Parts: sequence; C-alpha cells; structure tokens
Amino acid sequence: MNRPLVAILSGAGVSTDSGIPDYRGPKGLWRKDPEAEKLVTYEYYMADPEIRRRSWLMRRESGALGAEPNTAHRAVAELERSGVPVRVLTQNVDGLHQLAGMPDRKVLELHGTARTVECTRCHARTPMDDALARVDDGEDDPACLTCGGILKPATVMFGEHLDPVVLGQAADIAKACQIFIAVGTSLQVHPAAGLAGVAADHGARLVIVNAEPTPYDERADEVLREPIGTALPELLRRLHTTNP
Repeated sequence: MNRPLVAILSGAGVSTDSGIPDYRGPKGLWRKDPEAEKLVTYEYYMADPEIRRRSWLMRRESGALGAEPNTAHRAVAELERSGVPVRVLTQNVDGLHQLAGMPDRKVLELHGTARTVECTRCHARTPMDDALARVDDGEDDPACLTCGGILKPATVMFGEHLDPVVLGQAADIAKACQIFIAVGTSLQVHPAAGLAGVAADHGARLVIVNAEPTPYDERADEVLREPIGTALPELLRRLHTTNP
C-alpha cells in the first residue's frame, strides 16, 4: 500500500521557538515597527543607501543565522526519515528545515534564502556570512566584489515576484498530495497562501496549525490552535501511526 504524500507549508510561526520573530502575529515584527517593512521592500532598498545600511545592521544584529532547529523542524525531518513521503514548501528563509535534516531536494524555499546574498546587477551569489563579516569590518553597504553592484539577500523582498519555477513545483506538489499541513502561517501572503486552496481543491486533507485564525480555516478538515512546538510533533506522530 502506497503511503500518502504529505505536503507541509511552513510559515514564520514554525521558527519562533528558534528565536526568530514572526511578522504578523501579536508580537510580530511589523506590528512592533511598521517602518521595518521598508527594510525588506525592494523599491526602498534599491533607492536608498540609508535603508540598505539599516537592513545590514538588522541582519547582523538579528542573529538569525545562528538559530537552531526546534522540535517542529525536527519532527518534520523525523517523519521524512521514517519513510513517509514528505515535501516541505516553506515561506521561511532561515534554512532550519535543512539544518534539522530534511534533504535539500525535498524543501522548496518559496521566498528564497537568507543564508546567501545575490548581486542585483550580475546575480553572483555568495554566503551571507561573508557579507556580514564585511559589515563587521566597517562596510555600511557592502557592494558586489565581482561587479560593484548592490547586494541583497537571496530572498524575495516585498515588490518582487516569486520564482515561477519554484512556485510551479510547489503547485504540482499541492495538487498531488493527499495530506496538506499549513503550519505557522497566516495564509495571507499570496501566492504561497493559495497553495492550501489548491490542495483542498484536488482532494487533499487540509490541516491548519496556527495560533491565529486564517482565511482557510473554514475549508480545513482540522484546525489546531495549540503551540506549534507540541501540536505539530503530535500531529505528525499520529500520521506515522495511521500510515505505517
């Protein structure tokens, strides 16, 4: 008997237990400092050196690259290791699913990765750690060492489009899966949020694990409001038990 394909759409709430703040929750970054949104908005970032300077300081001070996977990330990796077909579609840019043990090829980073920087002119990619080391050495706004262009994290900023190839792959998984779990996401940021609807439209069992209500709750087969660090591991254990 074939095991069901499990697709997991993970949002910022999955990483809060690792010390990475979310954006739209009650204590989210945008609620505390609405101006912070400019730091990750492409138009402002490209036009204003002061915005870039503040952005680099924010990255250096956040310590996000030093974060460790938490119980939710580890539970997902454990489910994959158990032999259940798992694909992670993540809105997060922290790379913690991979650090927890999920194979790279089974993780689609819908919004890119903060562990790499890319030149907006020649598109060369280099490690974020290298760029932050230059900031530590006194460069306010480090430029591309290849062509002198503006560097930005290899993430999808506000005002940029998602990679159509990655999004297409995610949509294919949403259509093919039998179980779709949306965890730690407000399901308000499209097109990623729409994957929950795509999965439901194609007959998947839709489970939502999130502290706050989402626009897709009424379409869900199950909604869990418990803390993600305990609710997700328990949910995935149940899945493994019922689909050994």
